[in-house]
Amino acid sequence: MIKQLMDKIEKTKAPICVGLDPMLSYIPEHVLKQSYEQFGESLEGAAEAVWQFNKEIIDCTWDLIPAVKPQIAMYEQFGIEGLSVYKKTVDYCHEKGLIVIGDAKRGDIGSTSAAYAAGHIGNVTVGGKRFAGFNTDFLTVNPYLGTDGVKPFVEVCNAEDKGLFVLVKTSNPSSGEFQDRLIDGRPLYEWVAEKVVEWGKDSMDGTYSNVGAVVGATYPEMSRILRKQMPHTYFLVPGYGAQGGTAEDLKYCFNEDGFGAIVNSSRGIIAAYKKEAYGKFGPEHFGEASRQAVIDMVEDINCVL
Repeated sequence: MIKQLMDKIEKTKAPICVGLDPMLSYIPEHVLKQSYEQFGESLEGAAEAVWQFNKEIIDCTWDLIPAVKPQIAMYEQFGIEGLSVYKKTVDYCHEKGLIVIGDAKRGDIGSTSAAYAAGHIGNVTVGGKRFAGFNTDFLTVNPYLGTDGVKPFVEVCNAEDKGLFVLVKTSNPSSGEFQDRLIDGRPLYEWVAEKVVEWGKDSMDGTYSNVGAVVGATYPEMSRILRKQMPHTYFLVPGYGAQGGTAEDLKYCFNEDGFGAIVNSSRGIIAAYKKEAYGKFGPEHFGEASRQAVIDMVEDINCVL
C-alpha cells in the first residue's frame, strides 16, 4: 500500500494530505442552514452538514492531492449518523481515486486489535461472506500496549495490502510528558521508533514499509533523529500550519530521494476561507479557498524540498 501512496505523491508532486476533520464551527452558515431546514437541528442535520462540507472540499481538491485523512472523532461526536458520514466520505474519496488514511488511533489487547483491524482496514466474515467495514487504506495506531496490540494490524496489512501509521512523536504540546521520558538513557519515542522498524520489516513494500510512523512537524530536531533511525519508514506528519510547524521544520522528515513523508493539514485547508489570506473567496466559495490553500501548501513545502 505504501507504494501506491508514493505513486500518488509522485504523480501529484504533492507530499500532503488534507485532514477532513470537520467541526460545526468550520462549516459555513449557508450549509448549516440548508441541512437544518431539511433534517432539523438534530444529529442527522449536523451529519448532513458535515457531509455537504466534506463533499465540496473533496470536489475542489481531489485532483491536486494524493490522500485525505479523516479524523473519526469528528464524526463519532454525532453518533451513528456521524459514522455513516465517515463511511460515506471514505467511499467518496475512493471514487475520486484518493488514498484514505483513517485517523482513529486504535490499539488494544490482541483480540480487540484484531477486531479494530478487521473493521477499519480489513474484512469481517459474516456467514459465508466477507465484508469490508470502513475500508480505509491506512490506519493510525496507538502502540502503548506493545507488540500484542500492533501485530494484529500488521497481519491485516499483509493480508489486505493496507498500511499503518504508528504514533511515535506526536505534535501536541504535552507529548513530551511521556514520549520524551528517558529510559536507559534514551527518550521513549526512540524506543517506540525501534519497535516500529522491527514491526515494519514484516511488511515491506519496495523501499519503504507499510508500517509508518506519526512524527510531528513541531519538533524538527527530533524528526531529524527519527529520520536517521527509521530510513525505510514513511512518516505521517501532523502539526504543519495551524499548530505552528513550518515548511522549514519539515525538511528533516524527508529522505534524500524526496520521499519518506506525507504532511497533513486539517483546519488550515478545510477552514481556509476563515483566514484573512483567503477572505476574498468568502463562505459561499469555501471549497475554492481550500483549493487555493492546497496549492499554496504544496508550493511552500516543495520550495524547501
